Parts: sequence; structure tokens; C-alpha cells
Amino acid sequence: MDLRHKTIIITGASSGIGRSCAEEFAKRGANLVLGARQYVTLCEIAQDLEVKYKIKAIAFQCDVSKEEDCKGLIDQALITFKRIDVLINNAGISMRALFADVDLKVLRNLMDVNFWGAVYCTKFALPELLRNKGSVVGVSSIAGYKGLPGRTGYSSSKFALNGFLESLRVENLKTGLHVMVASPGFTASNIRYSALVKDGSAQGDTSMEEGKMMTSGEVAEIIVNGVENRKRSLVMTGQGKLTVFLNKVLPSFLDGLVYKHFTQEKDPLIK
Repeated sequence: MDLRHKTIIITGASSGIGRSCAEEFAKRGANLVLGARQYVTLCEIAQDLEVKYKIKAIAFQCDVSKEEDCKGLIDQALITFKRIDVLINNAGISMRALFADVDLKVLRNLMDVNFWGAVYCTKFALPELLRNKGSVVGVSSIAGYKGLPGRTGYSSSKFALNGFLESLRVENLKTGLHVMVASPGFTASNIRYSALVKDGSAQGDTSMEEGKMMTSGEVAEIIVNGVENRKRSLVMTGQGKLTVFLNKVLPSFLDGLVYKHFTQEKDPLIK
């Protein structure tokens, strides 16, 4: 896909991977519809990208857990650009709490944002994406292939997202719709700082060494390359690829490795 003058919708575009995707798409000449709850930040990002890359970008305040907000985002894209070529379902939140301790509202919140947000946006954008033989992208995680301790809601939402997109791909094998599941490894972003703890409040800190992780810019470049080349799925790190492989051939062995890895977090939940 030649991205020049194409219309790209990105949810969760105010920070992290979403913001970096906005920059990478703009760099390649695409027009942008940026959705997130942080409207002032979105406006600043849109204005900066317009000036820097001579493209058109608009901001739309959107909470993807609300169906009407997702419909409004898609409607605004069509009003402004008259077409939609790519939908990047990136908005997401994480958690850090053992299932025995967590309030169930935390799991509902994660499913509403990480799964239902992607479903809503895809549903409303689908007719236009089919018309243009466009792309639907879900920013998933290795947690969508392997359940991670302390992340029951997060893993559940990513497994659900993967299943939704896999089904959508098979339904559209003959329509020309491109469906891609993008699974970064651990990425340095604010997702762990805003991760929900057992009572639903934000963690406000990270339990991992952010400096050793992929940057959001690196992730964004891989995602945008994947859209251009209409890739099926992206597992972005050696650790991630090994995890997916071991989960198929030595799942019990992998359980032990994952357990050990998470005992090495700062203030670990399991010991």
C-alpha cells in the first residue's frame, strides 16, 4: 500500500505506540484521524504533524469503551476525508494484580477498552474499509498468546482481540480486506505507569526496567511497514517469537519460565 494521501485512524494516539504510529504514518504522507481521551494533547500532536510533514491531521476526543464515541470517531473521519483506508486499534490499558485480589471492575474495564473498543471501531469503519480494500490492525501483545501472571484481565482482553481479528480475517478472505495482528514485546511507554492495580487505581510506577525495552518508535515503524506490505501478523521480538513457539511445543516448560521471569519484577506479585 502506498500510504500517501491515505486516511489513517489511530486510537490511543495521545501517547506511546499510538503517538509514534501517527508520526510514522505522517512521515510517509498519510492523513490522520487521531482519537484519544486527552483532547488538548491530541490537538497539539495533530498541529505539529501537519506543520512538520505537510499532511492533514484532525483530533477527536474519544473514549473507545463507549460505542457512541467510536461511531463519532469514524463519522468524523468520513466527514473530513470522505474515505478510510487504515484503522489502527491501538487504545489499551494494562493491569497488575493477582486474580485472587483484584476487583472485578478492573477486568471489565480492560475488556471494555482493549477488546470492545476495537470491536466498536472496526464495526463502524468496516463498510468503508471493504470499499477501499483497506487494513484493520489490532495492536495486541505476547500476552495474547501466553497468559501472564498478574495480568489476567490484560491477557484475556488480548486473547479476545486476537480471536476477533482471526475470525474477521477468515470471513474476509475473498473481499480484499487486510487484517493484521501486531504483537510488540515489552515496550517502553506509559502503559505500566497507568496500569490498574487491584482496586482500579493507576499504579503510577513501573515494575520493569523500561530502558531495556523496545521504544514506541521502533514498534511504530514495524507496524507501518506491516501495513504497507499487508502482513498477516507481527511478533516483534526474539523473546516473543520464542514464547509463541514454546507455548506450542513445551507449554509446561514455558509456564515455569514465565513464572520465574515475573518473580524478578520490582516488588513481585509472585515469589
